[in-house]
Amino acid sequence: KLPYGNRGQNQPCIEQITKRAVITSQNHGYAVRESTLPAEWTSYFRNANDGSNEGIMHREKPFFGVQFHPEARGGPHDTEYLFDQFIDLCAR
Repeated sequence: KLPYGNRGQNQPCIEQITKRAVITSQNHGYAVRESTLPAEWTSYFRNANDGSNEGIMHREKPFFGVQFHPEARGGPHDTEYLFDQFIDLCAR
């Protein structure tokens, strides 16, 4: 459980693979402790404000998930590419 949670638009996150910064819309009070992830999982996104985990991905299989709202309706559109990535992974 996070002390205050991550809520609202304009929450900066860092994609851990490319180090690209994205602006997200969020409304959650919990985060995954990266130290508890099984070896085959890794951090995908990290919150730039508090360093909390915002997404995980499987190291070998086409699985990933994020804590923020990637559809960002009403908010920033920086992470719309995640839907394309998901469709590409499903097509494999």
